[in-house]
Amino acid sequence: MPTIDNVQVAQDLTALWGVNAYEYKIDGKQVDFQDLMIKVSERRAVTVEGEVAPLTTRIRARNKDLEILGKALSELSAAQATLKSDAGGDDHSTYSFSADVKARVKELTGTNLDNNETKKWIEYFTQRVKSKIDALNNESQTDMSRLQSLVDRRDESYSTATNLMTAVSDTRANLIRNL
Repeated sequence: MPTIDNVQVAQDLTALWGVNAYEYKIDGKQVDFQDLMIKVSERRAVTVEGEVAPLTTRIRARNKDLEILGKALSELSAAQATLKSDAGGDDHSTYSFSADVKARVKELTGTNLDNNETKKWIEYFTQRVKSKIDALNNESQTDMSRLQSLVDRRDESYSTATNLMTAVSDTRANLIRNL
């Protein structure tokens, strides 16, 4: 990343009016104030862009978790459908759960999900999965708001840089025209 330094120029007529003139250096090359502001705007956009990448990775991972949890909820609901509606706690499901659902339920509850579970345990697992889905959805909403904010800041930075470049170009064109 380029380094930006400022060096005070020898006193000149601007000092008589209470203004100190500065020449700025970016990577050792002297630039004027407009170029400095453009570089600052570009750097801000790059910094914001750097924050967007990890956030989108986290959002993708969460969406994958939500997909697996949705599948787990679907399988748990199907297992509940195999149970007798008026059965007591000793009624067992014979539903065959997939390996990824078993792994995810174990991760959430710390308990192994068997293919022969009682109604009580299936309801417990279902509630745990629903709770986790709700928590992940809340996190997703927060991250999506943050992502939207970052995208807005990035767009604003590029817009500022573009506006500065246009203003500098127009000013220089007017000066040349007036000469």
